[in-house]
Amino acid sequence: MSARDAATGKSERVRQHLLDMIDNGLGPHEKLPTERQLADLLDVSRLTVRRALSDLTNQNLVYRIQGSGTFVRPTRIAKSIELTSFSEDMRSRGLQPGSMAIEINEEPAGAQLAAVLELTPGTAVTSVRRVRTADGTRMCLEQLQIPSHLVPGLTSKDLTGSLYELLATRYRIVIDHADQSIRATVLDPEDAERLGVPAYSPAFEVKRTAVDTRGRPVERAVSRYRGDRYSYDITVQVNPRGTRANG
Repeated sequence: MSARDAATGKSERVRQHLLDMIDNGLGPHEKLPTERQLADLLDVSRLTVRRALSDLTNQNLVYRIQGSGTFVRPTRIAKSIELTSFSEDMRSRGLQPGSMAIEINEEPAGAQLAAVLELTPGTAVTSVRRVRTADGTRMCLEQLQIPSHLVPGLTSKDLTGSLYELLATRYRIVIDHADQSIRATVLDPEDAERLGVPAYSPAFEVKRTAVDTRGRPVERAVSRYRGDRYSYDITVQVNPRGTRANG
């Protein structure tokens, strides 16, 4: 075995040791042992340890703070571009969805929302504001609005779970598709406090207009997801004509 291969083998051994530590109990933002501690424990050089830590940093599994050490990076939840509810997303990843700080009230639609939901401005809409959680961790702020005449009695229902499931089972409203836009933003101090992160932390703002199987726009939702815990994955298809993009 060459010296280079031996060094690579040692680095991989350190890397695997660190992965085992993370898998066996080190939680998000917890500190890893120092380079010196790892070098002494595993009988390798600090350069070998540094190489393993760099690999884990490049894979977004850990992050380093100059002068403080290396810490476990929280796992991001990847969201594909398909129409699913927050609850479905979390369950598909083995996480328990939930809601907290629920606010619900009825109010006039107003001109802007009325145009989106094809209503008159004075039509009543039921507005729901929730903090959505995954395994108890705050993930996003959600505000959704639905024409009140479609959901009589919604204000008295249990809204801790999936709204889409409630719409289907209680009101026979089945969502067919949605128009959705995503943009990068930051959380103002009030929203940041509700999500338990520093003010002006990065976030994704997702605006969605959902249409049911009868062709009616039935929901307008605006959600702000924590940028440190959420990402969006997109599958890009080849041009159907079979042509290749330049470059």
